[in-house]
Amino acid sequence: MSERYSAFALARHALTGNRDWPQAWRSPEPKAAYDVIVIGGGGHGLATAYYLAKNHGISNVAVIEKGWIGGGNSGRNTTIVRSDYYYPASAAFFDRSVTLYEGLSRALNFNIMFSQRGTLTVAHSRGEVDFQRRLVNAMALNGIDMRTVSREECFRLCPILNCTPDARYPILGGMVQDRAGTARHDAVVWGYARAADRLGVDIIQNCAVTGIRRDPVTGAVTGVETEKGLITAPKVGIAVAGHSTVLADMAGFRLPLRSLALQAFVSEPMKPVIDMVVSSALLGVYVSQSDKGGLVIGGNADAYASYAQRGNLPSMEATLSGLIEMIPSFARVRLLRQWAGIVDYAHDSSPVLGLSPVPGLFLNCGWGGGGFKAIPAGGETTAHTIATGQPHPLIEAFSLGRFRELAMVDEATAAGIEH
Repeated sequence: MSERYSAFALARHALTGNRDWPQAWRSPEPKAAYDVIVIGGGGHGLATAYYLAKNHGISNVAVIEKGWIGGGNSGRNTTIVRSDYYYPASAAFFDRSVTLYEGLSRALNFNIMFSQRGTLTVAHSRGEVDFQRRLVNAMALNGIDMRTVSREECFRLCPILNCTPDARYPILGGMVQDRAGTARHDAVVWGYARAADRLGVDIIQNCAVTGIRRDPVTGAVTGVETEKGLITAPKVGIAVAGHSTVLADMAGFRLPLRSLALQAFVSEPMKPVIDMVVSSALLGVYVSQSDKGGLVIGGNADAYASYAQRGNLPSMEATLSGLIEMIPSFARVRLLRQWAGIVDYAHDSSPVLGLSPVPGLFLNCGWGGGGFKAIPAGGETTAHTIATGQPHPLIEAFSLGRFRELAMVDEATAAGIEH
């Protein structure tokens, strides 16, 4: 059993040189059978297992991860948490996620370092200002805490923005979500892993899934083949982000998703210069500053399908040129490192959640670049769907059937974002 974190425990372990801390979670060998198997040891997979045990009393669960916990997209993102979405279904889902994030440190007994520093999205034309006003009005009707700000307010919130009158892309206004912010990605993953382990969930690392077993008569899922042998379960959840189509192929059906590389960058550390997340949809860039002082920079996904996690120079140039246009003083800042995660986009840039064509197989995928902000609500709703066999009300609009019924939730068009 893992130890609870407290001020008393910190003081006690400090006296012994911090040599006696127990492992944060167990590393058991897999059992032959479980009630539920969750494929994917990132944020969504671990959150699903945690809420299965906490909310539904299903603790005979295995989380199977081909690498190490948090080694995929959960450790390769820019950690932004927000809910500025246009459609009611998207707004309700992501606002639930923000609400869960607000209480997650206490719920998991693990400091996830959630900083509600706010997000500012700048506008560069009169048309974009009008578009943002319509967005904010729609979001307000959906209960989202958005507000428009003037050009002067943008410069007050972030004084280092490009305020020159002859700028190529002048800043004319913006919109702000004050409840939004950032969290520590590793802490979110570790917190869910530790809490799930405390509730009896088995976390099995370095165990790739090589096949999905189905009943030859009913077609229902019966288990998974892994590098450590066959593991049976009547219910299996898939939460593997950019590799979702690979797992779907194993199960015998296709998903309307494409996998792209999404790059991010961290600069050398510097003194605090920006205390919120600042983005520009037109320039295709967003930036925040981490607690260590480095700028955390992201942009648009690559334009072609790929499983490469190394990134490329053209995407780097496009993102950083937009950043320098938005904040010219960053031109002389040196990059420390860059990386890429593999994200899965649906045609309408909204997730695919709920039931699959295979009985007993459940989907949590299609997040694009927005999976991190959705971890708590994604896990909660997926756990509900697995436990009850019925989609959670918050995810009914994101079912796979919407592509057949042409009931898209196109946030790329409606909110001007890709995820």
